[in-house]
Amino acid sequence: MSDGETVSDGFVRVGGTAVHVRREGWGPVCVLSGGLGCSWFDWDPVVPLLAPCRTVVRFDRPGYGLSEPERGRPTAVGEVERIRTVLDALGLPGPCTVAGHSLAGFHVEAFARLHPGRTAGLVLLDAGVEPAPHPLPAPGLRDLGARAVAGTATALAVPYLFGPAGRRLAARLNTVRGTDPAPAGLVRRCYRPGRALRAALRENACYLDVAAELAELRARAPLPEVPVTVLAADPGCGTPASRRWLARQQALAELLGARFRVAVPAGHLLMADRPDVVAQAVLDSS
Repeated sequence: MSDGETVSDGFVRVGGTAVHVRREGWGPVCVLSGGLGCSWFDWDPVVPLLAPCRTVVRFDRPGYGLSEPERGRPTAVGEVERIRTVLDALGLPGPCTVAGHSLAGFHVEAFARLHPGRTAGLVLLDAGVEPAPHPLPAPGLRDLGARAVAGTATALAVPYLFGPAGRRLAARLNTVRGTDPAPAGLVRRCYRPGRALRAALRENACYLDVAAELAELRARAPLPEVPVTVLAADPGCGTPASRRWLARQQALAELLGARFRVAVPAGHLLMADRPDVVAQAVLDSS
């Protein structure tokens, strides 16, 4: 980093939960939020491209990375409050660009709709797309079931024995390079404890509920008039599945009145495959 840039790494209390937060760089603020199962270091390839001219804020949702797990069920509004609280704690009250990958696309779009005055731009990176979602019944029971499964697996040492390997496999399957650039030591530290498995199972169980929350917000809370970009990942293989996914991403861009861009070749973890394209999308939306 150049002179004048700052790096800080610590924790912010959000609703009693210690959330790991990392701040780097200098200039207008951008927030980076990863998808289901991601940790702060999944953005490592992107941050050096942004930090010379942006203040980059990234954090681990509860259970991921170094953050504590939390008792409350995952919700879109809860994630909006998490982003707001993190920014307030860092003394960054001004407008910022919010970028969300995969599931976190729901979270950052909800933030833009609920806090238009604090949003300078919105970037959706291969974001979740659910055109007409309906929440499933018994959300509390589903969340309880996810926690019970995670608890049983943890008691049997499943995350400790297989968590890092599972993380590596997921990353390889979601990149065109077939590799996981994350440091091995951090992967072991963050994916051996049962908290990451618990967080992933809980977020997956509530996925449609969060999508339905966002659909309701879209009906009553318009997006602010700021740059919006939808960046889709294309492995370049031209399969029917990849063409359908690109069509859904383009439809999302049309729904939001957003610019539509494609990162190719790139898998779903496009921060690892095409950090240059991801960084440019953030810069262009600032």
